[in-house]
Amino acid sequence: MKNWIYRFAWTSLIVCCLGCHGAKETVFFGNGIKIGEVSHDSAIVWTRLTQSPEPVFPGVGFTLESRSEVNKFQKMDKRALGPEGRFGNQLPEGATLEDAVGAVPGSSGEVRLAYFQTGKEAAKSTTDWQPVDPDRDFTKRFFLEHLNPETGYNIVVEARKSRSAPTTSTLKGSFTTAAKKEKSQKVTFTVTTCTKFNTRDADEKGYQIFNSMLKVNPTFFVHAGDNVYYDHHQPFATHIDLARYFWNRTYGLSYTRTFLQYVPSYFLKDDHDSWDNDCWPAMASRMGPFTYEHGRIVYDEQVPMSDKRHYRTFRWGKDLQIWMVEVRDFRSPNFYPDGPDKTMWGKEQLNWFTQTVQASDATFKFLISPTPLVGPDHLWKAEKSDNHVDPGWKSEGDLLREFIGQQNNMYVICGDRHWQYISKHTESGILEYGCGAAADEHATALQNPDRSKHLYYGHEKGGFLSVTIDRISGTPTAFLRHHGVMGDLLNENIQVAPK
Repeated sequence: MKNWIYRFAWTSLIVCCLGCHGAKETVFFGNGIKIGEVSHDSAIVWTRLTQSPEPVFPGVGFTLESRSEVNKFQKMDKRALGPEGRFGNQLPEGATLEDAVGAVPGSSGEVRLAYFQTGKEAAKSTTDWQPVDPDRDFTKRFFLEHLNPETGYNIVVEARKSRSAPTTSTLKGSFTTAAKKEKSQKVTFTVTTCTKFNTRDADEKGYQIFNSMLKVNPTFFVHAGDNVYYDHHQPFATHIDLARYFWNRTYGLSYTRTFLQYVPSYFLKDDHDSWDNDCWPAMASRMGPFTYEHGRIVYDEQVPMSDKRHYRTFRWGKDLQIWMVEVRDFRSPNFYPDGPDKTMWGKEQLNWFTQTVQASDATFKFLISPTPLVGPDHLWKAEKSDNHVDPGWKSEGDLLREFIGQQNNMYVICGDRHWQYISKHTESGILEYGCGAAADEHATALQNPDRSKHLYYGHEKGGFLSVTIDRISGTPTAFLRHHGVMGDLLNENIQVAPK
């Protein structure tokens, strides 16, 4: 790992607070930056302006504690949700959301971005000053184009309160672009899921895995969904402001901020960061005035990607292509009977997936899905019928598994499941790698006796999956490794491309 990361030359948030202008003229990058959707010639840089450089800790706690209180709250109608139907009396009397634990209140202001090839700062490009958008939670995205392939880039974001105010905060980061598809490139990427705020294992700093993932020097990172948990107590997201608060507190944690400054990322969403548990767009609400559409709006605000569509594919050189899919927005109701018309992905996404996979000549192909296709799942999950492993989705699941099984060197990586595993589907032969939850406290044991049928590896702790694509003596090879939260190697699986 490069020593300059640990010297904080590039990781520190540099605050230049000029006293003569007063605190009201000072703005910060309390949620850091997110570098996303990196290709061989483009990237997106996301940032947000805040009133303070760090989250509020210890902060004011929320009032729902016992399971009976949670169950009662879930049954509330809109009239019981308190003033303006916003927070449902979930905060103590007199407290505001800006006082809540982990809060990172936003601020109006202006930002600009400079970027340049590593070692060539004299040739940097700088954008104009641009205002953050208060209607998008004070965020801003910069779309970088015409980048050079397989090239390191440094970025610098600056902030000021207004045109007449001085620059009061500066933040630096870096990333490397993908090689073109004709050239081999060694790539390492990491995957995790389920970053639930109250299961973090490094207190105010966040999650240990973000420090641990830095040690494997990833080229990029994939969050496989459930970034936040709108529908779990303390609090429930009964208003769009609370949904934004969930993202602000999770991505204000210092370990996460530092990691995302230097590791470009791709984000997926599942039920808990879409809206409600096991949700679909037309589901009856348990979330008060906070709707599924609100959840989609907030997700688009908070991640470094375009608003066009949430399913996409990226090529990293000759030997790697990844596909990331959307499993909520096009979903039929879970309770519909299984059949050819019941869909989780939607016809357009299914056609896109099969066409782009068939057109790819990448050596290794990875489908990264927020939900599993192989499993096994918990036995009780079959009653809820929420993923392609469950009987309620057998028709579309069989179609996908058969197609993937026909491809050369194609594998599935999934989030959602709270244990790490490798499974082989008995009919199609495809291998699925479950990355596991981000923290030990969020990990669970597989509650299904059929685990011996096709579970190659299973581990009931938190952590992450790393995948390294390299050429060993000229042969394309994939190293898939499960790690614990401290980065310890728990299992290694090697796939060699046939000659």
